[in-house]
Amino acid sequence: MAVSVKERPKGKVWTYEDYLRLEDDKRYEIINGRLYEMPAPTPWHQRILKRLLNILTGFAELKESRGEVLPSPIDVVLGDRYVLQPDIIFISKDRLEIIGEKAIMGPPDLVVEIISPTTVRRDTVVKKEIYERFGVREYWIVYPDERAIEVWVLNDKGKYELFSVAEGEGKVKSKVLEGLEIDLKEVLK
Repeated sequence: MAVSVKERPKGKVWTYEDYLRLEDDKRYEIINGRLYEMPAPTPWHQRILKRLLNILTGFAELKESRGEVLPSPIDVVLGDRYVLQPDIIFISKDRLEIIGEKAIMGPPDLVVEIISPTTVRRDTVVKKEIYERFGVREYWIVYPDERAIEVWVLNDKGKYELFSVAEGEGKVKSKVLEGLEIDLKEVLK
């Protein structure tokens, strides 16, 4: 039975099963059992997403079949109480089985989040900790206003380390997609 968010008690611990029963077309995430509505992205955000998506897809899928790149909206289920909607994900070809009929059922190899004023803390602290805990090998944080990109990779101890960063100008590189370098001018124009 489909249910409305308004019908649910505020203190409810949300699960993926509850999420699947939502009846509206809004975008949500579940973080530690709490349901968060996702605001619509701005045109600037979507332009950055489109440019990054084109570059990543061209590198990972077209040049050499390394895996699959997918944009939001897409559900990434990391646990019963963790359903996230990253802006872009990459899944390596040897892990494509995590792509389910309705969602990605496990951690992608690479996640990109483009920061919005309303999501700064959630993307830079909360989601970063979640992606680290669930083993997302590489996490990109794009700061449109600062014209910067940070690339975080998991180290041998399962903790994120800053792997590559550029602000204003320069290039960032990927460890997961070895050989990929992106000039900020191509993305944050």
